Amino acid sequence: MRRGKVLLQAAAVAVVALLLALLGWQVAQKNSGADLASQIKAGKGPTAPALVLKRLDGDGSVSLASLRGKAVVVNFWASWCGPCKDEAHRLEAAWQRFRSRGVVFLGVDAQDFSSDARTFVGRYGVTYPIVHDGPGSTLGHWGVTGFPETFFVDRRGRLVAKVTGPVKDGELEQNLALALQAT
Repeated sequence: MRRGKVLLQAAAVAVVALLLALLGWQVAQKNSGADLASQIKAGKGPTAPALVLKRLDGDGSVSLASLRGKAVVVNFWASWCGPCKDEAHRLEAAWQRFRSRGVVFLGVDAQDFSSDARTFVGRYGVTYPIVHDGPGSTLGHWGVTGFPETFFVDRRGRLVAKVTGPVKDGELEQNLALALQAT
């Protein structure tokens, strides 16, 4: 009887230790992009994290790696985000202005329902590619802490700028210039 009790206690301790290890691993994974913002601000040009997600319109998937050689604006947003609604027309207008210069805009709808995202895209007339990350699995790798957040990736796949909150016209043009000047 006593031996069984000791075995149960040892098993309980092992389970708790395993859960703590799992929690630590998950926190480390989710925060893997936490220092990206400081690297970008310091001008270090870190490599953009991998991104492969299904298109919101259901027509295959988009890989950031497949866009190498183009300047890319990666905008993390959600349909329920008020500031995302405020910047939607601005991003679409910039997409129309800059796409002929080899710039790709990529919207990443995260922590959202795909049906709500499709309604948002239709309501705000968004025509650039949108991918869907329902559970938000990419957010930690990019260091995203809220919506909207916009990253500017140069032609070599390096992050050259980040804007937290709704992006303004001047910020768009200034950061796109940085992304386009990299060779």
